[in-house]
Amino acid sequence: MAKILIITGDGGESYEALYAVHRFQEEGMEPVVAAPSRRRLNLVMHDFTPGWDTYIERQGYGLEADIAFDDVKVADYAAVVILGGRAPEYLRNNPKVLDIVKEFDSQGKWVFAICHGIQILAAAGLAAGKRVTCYEHVRLEAEQGGGKFVGAEQTVCDGRIVTAQTWQSHPSFYREIFTRLSGRVDAARS
Repeated sequence: MAKILIITGDGGESYEALYAVHRFQEEGMEPVVAAPSRRRLNLVMHDFTPGWDTYIERQGYGLEADIAFDDVKVADYAAVVILGGRAPEYLRNNPKVLDIVKEFDSQGKWVFAICHGIQILAAAGLAAGKRVTCYEHVRLEAEQGGGKFVGAEQTVCDGRIVTAQTWQSHPSFYREIFTRLSGRVDAARS
């Protein structure tokens, strides 16, 4: 059974977290939620409301972190998924998180990021020279990290990195994730 590492923390997007865990379980894979410490996380819901220039935030469902970042062994996992919400805003400053995602990349494993997850990819230097997408209000960070922002597509694939805009991108994002994890698409052709 393939194990998939899911990176999030307090302030992570609740819907993205629960959707990821459930989709990997449905596919017979083992999702492992990693956070700064092993405990129940305080997740949030971001929604888009007419009349607001940005999203609104409400308390979301909680979720148990299965493992602390310090205990992650990249060799144990087939891929990493970096979730959005506000968690990437502070996780991008955690050297252990950056080391983890860099190690997935150096081992030639799949790296998936959605929404604000691009903040971690940019901080780790993994957006440089890649076509990427993300939530529109973190586009600047993607570009400052050397990424080539693609706004017209919900999900963008470049080599072994797959990015998506928001939880509204789940259908296309997870189609791409499972196509790649199944081996139906080779990173050199994506």
